[in-house]
Amino acid sequence: MDLLGFILSNLWAVFLIILFFGGSIFVHELGHFLAARRRGMHIDRFSIGFGPKMFGWKGKDGVEYRVSWLPLGGYVALPQLADLKGLEGEPEADVGALPPAGYADKMIVASAGAFFNILFAFALAAVLWVIGQPVSSDQATTQIGYVASQIELPDHTPVPSPAREAGLKVGDVVKAIDGHKLEDWQDLLQTLVTGTQRALDGRRKAVFTIERDGKLLDVTVYPQLAGDEKMRKVGIAPAYNLIVHSVDPGSAAARAGLQPKDRILSLDTTPTLSLQTYAEYLGKHRDQAVAIKLLREGKELTLTLAPAGKDQAKDPADIGLSFSYETRLVYETPFKQFASHLGKTWQTLASLINPHSDIGISKLSGPVGIIRVFHMAAQADIRLVLWFTILVNINLAVFNLLPIPVLDGGHMLFATIGKLRGRALPANFIAGTQSIFVVLLFSMILYVSFFDVRRWARDTRPPAPPPAAASQATPSPTPAK
Repeated sequence: MDLLGFILSNLWAVFLIILFFGGSIFVHELGHFLAARRRGMHIDRFSIGFGPKMFGWKGKDGVEYRVSWLPLGGYVALPQLADLKGLEGEPEADVGALPPAGYADKMIVASAGAFFNILFAFALAAVLWVIGQPVSSDQATTQIGYVASQIELPDHTPVPSPAREAGLKVGDVVKAIDGHKLEDWQDLLQTLVTGTQRALDGRRKAVFTIERDGKLLDVTVYPQLAGDEKMRKVGIAPAYNLIVHSVDPGSAAARAGLQPKDRILSLDTTPTLSLQTYAEYLGKHRDQAVAIKLLREGKELTLTLAPAGKDQAKDPADIGLSFSYETRLVYETPFKQFASHLGKTWQTLASLINPHSDIGISKLSGPVGIIRVFHMAAQADIRLVLWFTILVNINLAVFNLLPIPVLDGGHMLFATIGKLRGRALPANFIAGTQSIFVVLLFSMILYVSFFDVRRWARDTRPPAPPPAAASQATPSPTPAK
């Protein structure tokens, strides 16, 4: 039954990937196709994917419709717009006999793909606005729930946590980083990772504006490159409510009187805003009684947990509890969703070109990485698939409008230069430039895909056996960043 469930869940994921990722590519190319037809331009081919044809047919309109073997995008072959023989194959029509496309034709057709991606994203955002987007409590906050004592460098060398060295505390609410106001934990991570500030001595630097005891403070933190991906990290994790999901009969927690749905507020005087803080505190105080302050049916209670003693399981945090996250539905307008996605896209692009940034091309995701995220989202909640599809379409629109040859923005750039100089750029110059950038583009896709595959393989490796307390938690907490 488990095998059947695995197969069915993966079939469902594959279906959603084809529907939404393939659909995003189709929508983009449909924009070019409809605009070109409207402007009376000649269309040779409409292809989803590149390379040799998998299957296809010739329409009554003379256009070849096909699906090709390399699922790295798609194209509409428009010989009047650009000479892309290396990418799209030889044109069937006599290009010299076709009337030249006007400036308005080129600009409208080139921008139509991005415009259709925006329309598609807006439609999906409107759907999410109606049905709501599920957000877990740990992702809906910017409050710190855990400050690690150490973090690991990429070579697994432990170093002191930058957050603890800077004096950040559990319960601090991070309002901004480097002046960028934060909305949620994902925004916090994005801003931290794409940060570009440096101290005078060259160290990475981030200024956290926090709220503590009702006062705003600026705290300077010096992030380290940590983890397999060598990202900026400071050693913090988000706050969330510890809600008891179940209590094992006869366990230390049962003897103390804990019950399902109890919300643990503190251990002695230490606030417990994350599983890490909870487990760390019990580990340090295994030989003494701990006062557990909790909320039950709206009333505060204090229970006493007996010392673990030598007969307790090796992990003193395993007192027989499992926990669950709180989730809620968020109803954001399409405009707010767009603002959030565009902000993240701009942060990434700005960091990518900043010499003080730690973000390189290897940190980006190509088709393999996008499929990986679609697969994870499909197995969790279809609303997450919609959310990610919106992000993908906005990124497709922005990326394709960059003034880079081969991309739509490159066609618009060449057309504009020709308009300003009063005559079109030489065909040989455009063709040569396009060919060079075709090679560069596909080289970049292969380069990025190598790292995407490596991430996917790393994520599917069996993890090391976790401590008992962590294995009891459902789901596992967000790692410290």
